Amino acid sequence: MARRGAGTPFLLRLSLLLLLQLGGTLGCASVAVGSPVVSLGSAVMASCTIRSELCRGLEQGKVQITWMLDNEPVAGSQHQGPGGTEVSNLTLPRFNRTQAKLWCWVEWNGTKQRVGMAEIRAGYPPAKPFNLSCILNLSDYGLTCRWEQGADSHLPTSVTLKSHPSRCRRSRAPAVTGCTPQGGHSHCTVPRRLLQLYRQMEIWVSAANALGTAESEHLCIDPMDVAKLDPPALQSIQSIPFQTDCIALAWEVARSNAHMELQCELRYRAPEDPAWALVTGIVGQAGTTQRCGFLFGTQYHFQMRCRRSSARGYWSEWSLGRNYTTHEKAPTGKLDAWWSARPAGAGGQLEVQLCWKAPRRQEANGRVLGYRVTLSPRRRGRDPRTICNTTHTQCNFSAPAGTRRVYLSAYNAAGESAATEVVLLERKGQPLAGLRAVPGGERSLWVCWEAPPAPAAAYVLEWQRVSSEPGRCSACWQMERDGAATAALIRDGIEPFQRYNISVYPLYKDAIGVPSNITAYSKQKAPSYAPKLHLKSISKSSAELCWDPVPVEMQNGFITSYTIFWANSTAEVSSATVNPSLSSFVIRELKPSTLYKVHIMASTAAGGTNGTSLTLVTIVLDDIEIQFLFLTLGLIFVLLILLLICFQKNGRVKQQFWPSIPDPANSSLGKWVPAELQQEPLQVPSVREPGLATISAVTVLERAAGKQPSAWGKEPATTTAGTFPALPQPYVRQEGPGMPGRGRAAAEPCQGPPGGSGETVQYARVVGDGYKGQQHALPRLYLRSSSTQPLLLDPSPSPKPYENLWFHGAVPHGCPGDGGCPEEPPATFPLLQGLRIGGAEELHDCRTF
Repeated sequence: MARRGAGTPFLLRLSLLLLLQLGGTLGCASVAVGSPVVSLGSAVMASCTIRSELCRGLEQGKVQITWMLDNEPVAGSQHQGPGGTEVSNLTLPRFNRTQAKLWCWVEWNGTKQRVGMAEIRAGYPPAKPFNLSCILNLSDYGLTCRWEQGADSHLPTSVTLKSHPSRCRRSRAPAVTGCTPQGGHSHCTVPRRLLQLYRQMEIWVSAANALGTAESEHLCIDPMDVAKLDPPALQSIQSIPFQTDCIALAWEVARSNAHMELQCELRYRAPEDPAWALVTGIVGQAGTTQRCGFLFGTQYHFQMRCRRSSARGYWSEWSLGRNYTTHEKAPTGKLDAWWSARPAGAGGQLEVQLCWKAPRRQEANGRVLGYRVTLSPRRRGRDPRTICNTTHTQCNFSAPAGTRRVYLSAYNAAGESAATEVVLLERKGQPLAGLRAVPGGERSLWVCWEAPPAPAAAYVLEWQRVSSEPGRCSACWQMERDGAATAALIRDGIEPFQRYNISVYPLYKDAIGVPSNITAYSKQKAPSYAPKLHLKSISKSSAELCWDPVPVEMQNGFITSYTIFWANSTAEVSSATVNPSLSSFVIRELKPSTLYKVHIMASTAAGGTNGTSLTLVTIVLDDIEIQFLFLTLGLIFVLLILLLICFQKNGRVKQQFWPSIPDPANSSLGKWVPAELQQEPLQVPSVREPGLATISAVTVLERAAGKQPSAWGKEPATTTAGTFPALPQPYVRQEGPGMPGRGRAAAEPCQGPPGGSGETVQYARVVGDGYKGQQHALPRLYLRSSSTQPLLLDPSPSPKPYENLWFHGAVPHGCPGDGGCPEEPPATFPLLQGLRIGGAEELHDCRTF
């Protein structure tokens, strides 16, 4: 049951569609439009009517009508019409399609069905044809007419060519359709049977479509007036013997034109001529014609055409061409020559380079076979000696010293020209007052100058392409024979984007002027490439760049400037313009230890070209700063070494920083007690510190009579036996407790005998205290007030008042006295060893290290 219920709606819909289709076929629905063809952009009205009694299966009142324009839905208005019909009206206010289908749909229970359709076309009325022309072909006598159709009408249009034998008068006779173009073409041919030859006919083009009709202008012609004749044929061409520059030409017309009066034209030209030469006014059916003014020894190409003499028809096609070469004649005129000369060394010869221009066509009179150079002109009966015979336009030869004239001539198969005298003048005349050059085109240059103060007879222009490997060519010069000229156009060898050196020489009667020079381009553009940058030197704030100039062939113009661009990593771009004559540049105000990218642009008046990029990094320190830094470090190192050596070798300096502090308790004086000390009363001063040792008196030194004292130094004493050295003043005094200067020795005068007597001599009184930080032994007192016995086995002189025996280890430079400085105090002399404890180091610089 479920399956049966599900299939019921599908069957109902299928039956409805069949009924509607059947009803539509029987007139169930109808679509009507106002006009099936309308003007483009106009309004369109349509209606769709549904007859319910013919559309079985549709319930009354439930019919819904819709519209579709092609595939686009459009809205209409639906209402009930008479007789139980349903009507829907549609109005399209602006129909902008050239062709469309309008559909009427019926919707019932959600199903749509097309029940009617109307096709609508839109366009314009046909345009008026124009430029009608006709031509009669005598081969079949068909009249072919051509015209131009106007704008497309977007509608089917019929075009016909019509004619009327009315002698161009209005006639009521019906027009005859001559032909209809096929395939949309704009031409057709009227057959001979519809034409009336030698009579006037009216011909026009008619175009028609659903919106209207248009006709071209009416053409009133005689078909024979528009006939195109067959071309004539050239029979023969030959020169007239007595008129060497004239020719006679024979011709005949085609057979189809034999009964007509014709008017013909002849044209000819040489291969070098840019245009044809035209000869008109040749009348007749056949015959010959003459023409003069041809060049000798020149090949010409001839052609001919004809038309009816009424001058209203068309020219025939040009006949087949015919070539003819006129006979030759000896060259005429003078040759333009230019030269350069220089001495040939010790041989007394003159080296000459002679250049000349080939004669013009009107002077060559044929093909030039060669050129001859002689030192003298040709005379009757004998020929001069030829120094150069060549087919080229230049010659190098040697001439005797003092030669001032040479003679140049050209020859062909018919003879030799008159000799051109070439005077070898010196180049010492006045130069031009001014010179300039401007482009005359991509392959030409205008050279303009100001005339020199003296009148010139002619001018010679010389130009040469500038290149890395320059070379001379004989074609790079020309002569202006007009002495009043101030400008000349040069073309030979001129190429765009190439530089040329141009020189202009004024020619005088007796001299050649000094040349004026200028460089020029016929056309400029940007250089082919920019130079490559090289880093010459770099510092922390600047960089010097250099580059090789662009080769002149690649400059493509005058270099106006070089522009240097540089940028760091933060995209700060700077630039500088450099004169084109320079090949290096210094970039300043750079940041130390920074990466930069640099490139160069070469510019001409027509544009610029960028070069490749160069990457560089500035340094941290300059070379001078690095040298100064190393020099400073070296000096510091040397000073440190010197200070270490000085501290190691110099005791005084070492003493200032590390003083030697002797220990009196451990001295030899502290262990020596004289024998007489036991008999003398011991007077001990008040001890202020424990461990104080005081030497109250040290006296007496005796010398045996007649005994020579020996020096303490290395050299022997120089004192004689009869004398005794003057005793020094005692230099140590006793300092008891409470007196200043504790722990040191001071000089105190004491009396001594002037001579070498055995009297007691008091040397010193020494007070010794302990030093802080030392271990204090029990106080001892060494006293010796008087003695007549020498303390030493070998008597020695007494120390001088300013001597300190503590540092007497070596003999320094400048120790006063005959005995010098003692190397070492005697180890058996405790008194002197006691003096070492409180010695005054400042009294002398003799020290032991």
